[in-house]
Amino acid sequence: MSEVENRNEQLVRSFFETLSTGNLERLRALLHEQATWAVMATGIPGAGEKKGRNAIIDEFLAPVRGLFEDGDPKVTVHNIVSNGSAVAVEANGVGRLKNGKKYNNHYAFIIEIKDDKIFALREYMDSYHVSTLM
Repeated sequence: MSEVENRNEQLVRSFFETLSTGNLERLRALLHEQATWAVMATGIPGAGEKKGRNAIIDEFLAPVRGLFEDGDPKVTVHNIVSNGSAVAVEANGVGRLKNGKKYNNHYAFIIEIKDDKIFALREYMDSYHVSTLM
C-alpha cells in the first residue's frame, strides 16, 4: 500500500470514528469545503445528494442524527480498501431511534479524497430497513 493510500485510509477511519461520536463540528473539519455526500436511495430521510460541507453537516447529518437517541448511531468499519484517491468501506450502523425502534443497517461507501479531506462520498444502504423504522 502506498503512503497516500495509507493516509487516505486513516482519514476515512477517523471520519467514521468521529461520525460515531456525534461531534459534527469536528466532523466538519474532515470534509472538503466543496464536499458532496450522496445517499444512493429514494424515499427515506436524507436521500439524494448534498453539496458543500456546511450543507452536509447542517442540512443532512444534524437532522438525521436528530432522529436517534443521543450518542447513536455508532458506525463500525469492517472492511476498507483503497486505490489512489478512492477508498471503499463496508460498515454497519447500530443504534436506537427516538421512536424506540432499534436501528441496525449495513452500508457500502465509496469515498474520494482530495487535499487530505473527504471530497465525495456515495453511501449505499438497506433503504428498506430505514423505511420500516420511520
